[in-house]
Amino acid sequence: MMLKKLTIVCLINFLIAALMGLALRYSFIGDIHVNYRFLTHAHSHVAMLGWVYLMLYALLVYYFIPVKHQVFNFLFWLTEISVIGMMISFPIQGYATISITFSTLHIFCSYYFVYLIWRHHKTKSTATSRLLKTSLLFMLMSTLGVWCLGPAVSMLGQASAFYQIAIQFFLHFQFNGWFLIAVIAVFFHFLNIPDSKLFRAFFALLILSTLLTLALPVQWHAPHVVLLWINGFGVFLQVFVLFLFFKLIKPKLQWLKLKQSKLVFYTYGFALLCFSLKIGLQSLSVFPEFAAVVYKHHNFVVGFIHLVMLGVISGFLFSFILQSQLVQYTKSLYIGIYIFIIGFLLTELLLVIQGAKFYFGYGILSQYYLLLFLFSILLPLGIAFLLFNIITCKNHATETTKTT
Repeated sequence: MMLKKLTIVCLINFLIAALMGLALRYSFIGDIHVNYRFLTHAHSHVAMLGWVYLMLYALLVYYFIPVKHQVFNFLFWLTEISVIGMMISFPIQGYATISITFSTLHIFCSYYFVYLIWRHHKTKSTATSRLLKTSLLFMLMSTLGVWCLGPAVSMLGQASAFYQIAIQFFLHFQFNGWFLIAVIAVFFHFLNIPDSKLFRAFFALLILSTLLTLALPVQWHAPHVVLLWINGFGVFLQVFVLFLFFKLIKPKLQWLKLKQSKLVFYTYGFALLCFSLKIGLQSLSVFPEFAAVVYKHHNFVVGFIHLVMLGVISGFLFSFILQSQLVQYTKSLYIGIYIFIIGFLLTELLLVIQGAKFYFGYGILSQYYLLLFLFSILLPLGIAFLLFNIITCKNHATETTKTT
């Protein structure tokens, strides 16, 4: 199973998801002749399952599976077929028979993937193994939310709190459990973080805070003061998680700076900054007024989701790709990474400014939708430059930090 080929597939999925996002933003200034809600479903599913999920699949197999059984290759392509099915069916019909069938296929593929990784993975680090297994358990847990959607619709309808909580349950444990902990596992693998008392404290608080902070999205749809207190304790623990995280990686940062290119170091820095900002913003949710404002203003919600998805998760994934031998350090690589980051920063800034203007009652920013569309062009453009660099790269050497 070639990492280069699979990375190209994942980046093509990411490019398509970004182009879908661009079309969604163009829909506010012109007609795209596609149902907005249907295209939103396609955009989110391809980004999460076609880009992040499959990129993590490729990395986990490459670094933690010493014997590449043919089943891993077969399962990757079967999962990609499910992504393509969602990519095509969601814009046409939204949630309906065909799209639900492909979504279900993806879930069953993910179950088998968990089994295979759990059984065949090898790593010298207990710390990395614990993080890897925990991320897989959170992935399994997240799918409970999906299985609740059918009963929720049939019994109470899509407007019910049960239905909305089931969606939030899935998203919370996908983003904060499976995705985030998996990229931390790969990051700690690269840094050779050993098992220690410090790591075990970080690990325990990471799991506990992830579980407790589910209380906030639940509280949005089933308000209760107890949920606010639970979330408050969870975000309090997250601050300690961030402190312990940087304490763990601090001794390794100098090695990272010396042994890796400046671009890799800066990209890691970007991901770590976004990770810190994510926890900082979540910490503000201890104030009920702030949590209510964020939930009521769509700009803030989209901005936070993109902070996690594009800043934290994609930031780490880009760093892993750059750290491998898949790229060549030409202008196209630097242009691609910097354009993507600039596009991310500009769109985030615009979303926050507009959200603040709505909150204070100042109305809409002049040329807001046009500016958001123009800034968003930088995202697929940056991905395209990175994709072009990998496709044309002549270096077929393998990464030295593979598990042996």
